[in-house]
Amino acid sequence: MQHHSSDWEPRYARRAARMSGSEIRELLKLLEQPDVISFAGGIPDPALFPEAEARAAGAEIMADPKRARSALQYAVSEGDPGLRSWIAAHMTGLGVPCDSDNILVTSGSQQALDFLGRMLLMPGDTTLVRWPTYLGALQAFNAYEPRYDRLDPEGANIDAAGYAAAARDGDPTRAVKFAYTVPDFANPTGATMTLGAREKTLGLADALDIAVIEDAAYTALRYEGKPVPSIMAIDVARSGDVNASRVIYCGTFSKTLSPGLRVGWICASKALISRLVLVKQASDLNSPPLNQMIIHRLAETVFDAKVEEARGEYRRRRDLMLAALERHMPAGVSWTKPEGGLFIWVSFPDSVDTKALLERSVAEAKVAFVPGRAFHADGSGGNTARFSFSLASAAQIDTGIMALAPLISQDAQPIS
Repeated sequence: MQHHSSDWEPRYARRAARMSGSEIRELLKLLEQPDVISFAGGIPDPALFPEAEARAAGAEIMADPKRARSALQYAVSEGDPGLRSWIAAHMTGLGVPCDSDNILVTSGSQQALDFLGRMLLMPGDTTLVRWPTYLGALQAFNAYEPRYDRLDPEGANIDAAGYAAAARDGDPTRAVKFAYTVPDFANPTGATMTLGAREKTLGLADALDIAVIEDAAYTALRYEGKPVPSIMAIDVARSGDVNASRVIYCGTFSKTLSPGLRVGWICASKALISRLVLVKQASDLNSPPLNQMIIHRLAETVFDAKVEEARGEYRRRRDLMLAALERHMPAGVSWTKPEGGLFIWVSFPDSVDTKALLERSVAEAKVAFVPGRAFHADGSGGNTARFSFSLASAAQIDTGIMALAPLISQDAQPIS
């Protein structure tokens, strides 16, 4: 019998080497330490969850024998019919007239990103992303071995003609499959794409004949400024039909009603949805029916009220963090001023390595944040960081920023 000095492991597929742990998920463990002020996880405040309403909805469903059996049984892969109808009406209200057949319910929008990567990417295909971009999207796509090119904030820096020519010449190393963007209050920067940038992104997609994945996780959380039409709404308006749109819209209830119920959706052409249903069937058969039924009930009864409540509370905390940054941060530090969402993006002097700063910050100041390098497909951004204000109290926001500032001043000193 052969003995091994370490745990046995199989021969992994090549793509397994591209799967990395999430720095954010690891940082969530810090929330278990009561003495650490965390600006790390972009986690909704549980005090804003519709707890009583969810409890009542669950009890109502389980008290009805017919609905209870449906809630506990396998279900159609497309998703709960009532919930899909609500989502279709919601999308119509956002300027995307559609019906239930344009909707697939997913286990959060993270599953939607994984499905789209699985459906669209071959090893070596090019994906256009912002610099920085949502870490979870990079994790979802990395498993399918793409290469990344940078999509600038105005969506106009990619050599569309060069990519198109390479595609005509059959060069597989230049095959662009889609552009991915978070247009509203982006994770991690908090930035919002202008109408012009959205139109330019669509123009680029037209030139390359590619899809645009619109991650709308934070769109409902606008608490300042004028709303900008979604990229999908712009495309549907010009094409005249959602089924002619090249945009794939990923929505979620995680930031508005409950992240724990894990309910998101994809809105797209019926042809694409029918193919994604096959991916859903092969992945987990269906999202939990009880969760979908509870979310449907909450969406019908308290969605607007809970969104309005969240907007007011997160705006207050954003203002507190912006004021604390202005009050305490040393010269050379800058930050974004988001019109919504949960994040502020902070840029430090080039001499500051935010990964090293985080280690000192947790040890000496008892403050956590997310270093920015993880959000960059090329590993750059070492002097940047994401700060979330969604969970911290007013006192914690001021105390945490004030405690962190002296460490930045020390790290930013030039080396003699």
